Formats: sequence, structure tokens, C-alpha cells
Amino acid sequence: MHYLPREQSSFQFSKENTPVLKIESGERVTFQTYDCFSNQVTSEEHLVTSIDFSRVNPATGPVYVAGALPDDVLKVEIHDVKVRDWGVISTLPGTGPLTHRAETKTKIVPVENSCVAHFNERISFPVEPMIGVIGVAPAGDPVPCGHPGNHGGNIDTHVITKGSTVYLPIGVEGALFGLGDVHAAMGDGEIGGTGIEIAGEVETTISVLKGQTLPRPLVETADSWYTVAADHDITTAIRMACEDMQELLVTKWDLSLTDAYLLMSVAGDVQMCQCCKPSPVEVVARFRMPKIDNMPRLIG
Repeated sequence: MHYLPREQSSFQFSKENTPVLKIESGERVTFQTYDCFSNQVTSEEHLVTSIDFSRVNPATGPVYVAGALPDDVLKVEIHDVKVRDWGVISTLPGTGPLTHRAETKTKIVPVENSCVAHFNERISFPVEPMIGVIGVAPAGDPVPCGHPGNHGGNIDTHVITKGSTVYLPIGVEGALFGLGDVHAAMGDGEIGGTGIEIAGEVETTISVLKGQTLPRPLVETADSWYTVAADHDITTAIRMACEDMQELLVTKWDLSLTDAYLLMSVAGDVQMCQCCKPSPVEVVARFRMPKIDNMPRLIG
């Protein structure tokens, strides 16, 4: 078992990053993470308007995985996600559909045993901590950790939690994998710009799948498969996520393009991961396809 402290982190996914750890395929790694603000916000008096935004969304890593080559797939099994006993919710000026109806505010939220969030004295609810930033180095230019893309990154997909497996298309030798931006809870769309931002620890097993390819991230849970796509345009992001699922169903379930489309329309779901931010590539959509008895796996 390897352990990476939060201090060994980066603010961009890049093929130029120096690995902080080298592992063999199939090894376990625990990642300690900062919250998305690099722990700069510690009280309700600290507003996001006063923090250093060059230190936002750090990803612990990168990890070099021996044998990982471009066009392979990186498999990341999430065994556990534990979080500290408090998190931060904040409005972000100019961000989200209700920004015109909200003041700039920071809220500190107690989180009990990584299981229950206490929003206030009257409102508490169960949580399932999830990972917002998870990805590999792209083959091209660096991508800040706060942005999503085909490599993963800030895809803010709340089904990436304990028990999930994430599959990522490898762009460079060694993959250069990292993760961060843990949330105690986050709703689909993350409409206010933040979840319950929180520091944590994530236990993983990281493996290389040879002879398999993906265009973009794929997530597996106990009962479903999710294709994930990002674009500046919401319709385009949805279309790409749907096309990725359609291709998998054609290849793995021996369906025609049209029959895959018909099945997706009656059994699947379009869902939003993130649709709150005004930056060039910030819309992230996913398509959910339930696992169906006796049908093959979509990968692995």
C-alpha cells in the first residue's frame, strides 16, 4: 500500500509534471487531499473573493503507472472515501443559475463520521463522499485541474464514490494519474458552484487495461455504467456522452446503432454532472445505462 500526502499535488494535468510516485499495475494507493480551496477557507468570515485562485482544485499526484501507454485504459477502483469533520459550501459570484438571487457567502458544515452533514440546527442529511477531480495527463497541452476534458479532470460526477470504478483513456506513457476535490455531498449540476468542499482520503487500486480504448471517462457502479463528456455547449456534451454509450452497446452487446439508440431511450438516462460555471469548457454530462442481466460488461 502506498500513501500520498496532500502536499504532493499539482494544479494542472500535464505530461510535463514530475511523478511523485511510481507504481506497478494493480497496486493500491491512498491519496490524501486538500479541499478545492487548498484549505484556504476555514471560517465563515473567509469569502472566496479573497482567496488565491491559482491554488484552487489541487490533485494529489501525479502517479506514474508502469506499463501504461497511450491508447490503453487506466482502471481506478475506489475502495473508500473518508472526509474530515467539516466542509465548506460557498456561493461563487457570477456562477450558477441563481447567482442573481444570492449574496456571496461561506457556510461551514459539520460532517459526522463521513456519513451525515449538518446543514444547520434543523437540517441534517446522509452523505456519500465523492471525488470531483480525477484524471490523467492529456497528450496535448496542460489542462488546469479546475477544468474537465476527455482526460477526466474536474468532471464533478457524484457517482464517483466508494465502490465505483473509473476508466480513463491514457494519453501519455505512465498515465500520470491524480485526484482531488473531494465533496462530502454534491447535487447533480452543482448549481451553486460548490459541493460540500472537504479534505479527505481516498483508497484506490490502479491498474492498466491493455488492448482496450476509450474516448472519454467511463464510470462503473454496482448497478450502472456511465459515459461522461465535457464541452462548452450543453447539447454537445450530452450528444458526446450518448454517442460514447451507443458505441459501447454496439460493440459489447452486439446491437445496431439504431437498436442501441432505441434501448438507450427506454432504459437509460441523461444526467448532468456540472452546469454552473461560465468558463469555456465547464458543462459535463453523463449517460447512465443500467446493467442488464446476462449482458456482457462494457469494459474489462
